[in-house]
Amino acid sequence: MRASLSTLPGRIGIVIAVALLVAWSLGPIYWSLVTSLTPPLHLLGTPSLWPQQISFEHYAKLFGATSMSQGNAVQSVWPQFSAALTNSLITSGLATVVTVAIAAFGAYAFVRLEFPGRDLLFVAVVATLAIPAYTVMIPLYRLMISLKLIDTYTGITLIYVSAFLPLALWLMRSVYQAMPISLEEAAWLDGAGRVYTLVYIVLPLSAPGLIASAILTFLNAWGQFMVPLVFSPTLATKPLTVLIPEFVTRNYIDFGLMNAAGILAIIPPVLLVLFLNRYLVSGLMAGATK
Repeated sequence: MRASLSTLPGRIGIVIAVALLVAWSLGPIYWSLVTSLTPPLHLLGTPSLWPQQISFEHYAKLFGATSMSQGNAVQSVWPQFSAALTNSLITSGLATVVTVAIAAFGAYAFVRLEFPGRDLLFVAVVATLAIPAYTVMIPLYRLMISLKLIDTYTGITLIYVSAFLPLALWLMRSVYQAMPISLEEAAWLDGAGRVYTLVYIVLPLSAPGLIASAILTFLNAWGQFMVPLVFSPTLATKPLTVLIPEFVTRNYIDFGLMNAAGILAIIPPVLLVLFLNRYLVSGLMAGATK
């Protein structure tokens, strides 16, 4: 297999496969960028791979500028966009922190503590991943109404945590199972308690798993549409994923504005992944040298 890949046809095949994968992954993002930089009148013409005239009108509308369209003043959508951006950051951030914290302690209990029904309870929790979200939407909505948590950060965060916690628990349980218990036993012999051992010894060593759980949780929460569409009806908690489709009106679809908002909405999760990925790689390298 390795010899076949070293030949010229094998290398050409690899290059073509990589090029197709890159085009498949980055093509929609590139097209959104081109559309966001195209003037509104040019969007009605023949599509091109790069705008003949670059315009930042759509971004200006997002960031507070008042533009002119067909002689009429078009108001900025910055108040709505900034509120939705803040809501996305708050709900995704809270869900990530709470989910990772619970998964860090809960998974440790499933691995190191002995209690009746431990394995059965873990299987029951992880099995909830197979339940379609639509099947629990109505009872969950009635529950949130009774608790007065509709259109609140607390309600949205609780829904996200309940949805993403099983995956984080499964991931952290695998991390703890791969760690030798001898490190913890040495700390116990020195008089350290179980909580101290977990916080100061186990969690630092399991940093790659925690970072991976944080990345997965944040990306899943950031990209949610159906849940906030139902449980975040106003700008009090409405995220970007719900606000951007509202740029479609009855008589006009503002493609440039939608794509400009989409490009800006990509930036926070990309920055988070790049920031945490550095610590993820360094944590994996540190664990490999120990």
